[in-house]
Amino acid sequence: MSHTEQSHDFRDKAAGYASLARALTALLAGERDLIANAANTAALLFHALPQLNWAGFYFLRGAELVVGPFQGKPACVRIALGAGVCGTAAARRETVLVPDVHAFPGHIACDAASRSEIVVPLVRDAELVGVLDLDSPLPGRFDEEDARGLARLAQIFLASTAP
Repeated sequence: MSHTEQSHDFRDKAAGYASLARALTALLAGERDLIANAANTAALLFHALPQLNWAGFYFLRGAELVVGPFQGKPACVRIALGAGVCGTAAARRETVLVPDVHAFPGHIACDAASRSEIVVPLVRDAELVGVLDLDSPLPGRFDEEDARGLARLAQIFLASTAP
C-alpha cells in the first residue's frame, strides 16, 4: 500500500499523527515546489483526517493572506491579517483553535457547514509564509493533540519547500 493509499487510524491521535507525518514525509520527498507540495499536503490531510470539510493553505502576499491549494468547497480568496481565524493566527503567529466558529468574533464563513476550525501559522526563519487551515462540520472537532500533530505536519511541509 502506498503512502497515498494508506489508512491512518485516529482513535489514538498521537499514533495517527505519527503515521500521517511518515506518510507526508514520503509524499513530499524529492519535491521542493511550494504549490505542488501544498496541493499534495492538503489532499493528504483532507482524506486522512476524519470529519473535515476543508483543508488547505493561505499564503502571505503583501499584507494579506491569499488562498492556496485546498480540498473542500470554494474558499474566500483574500483575508486581511488579523481578520477571522486565519488572519488572527497569522498576525499572532500562533495556532488558533476554535471549538465553535459562531462564537469567534469576526469569523469569516466560507462554508456555512463549518462549525470548528484550527489554523496553524507557517513560519520559516522568523518569517510568516502563510497558514494551514482545517475546518470541520462538528463543533469541538479539534483539540490540543490536533494542534501538536498539525504543527508537526506544518514543519514537514515547510522543510520540504525550504530554498
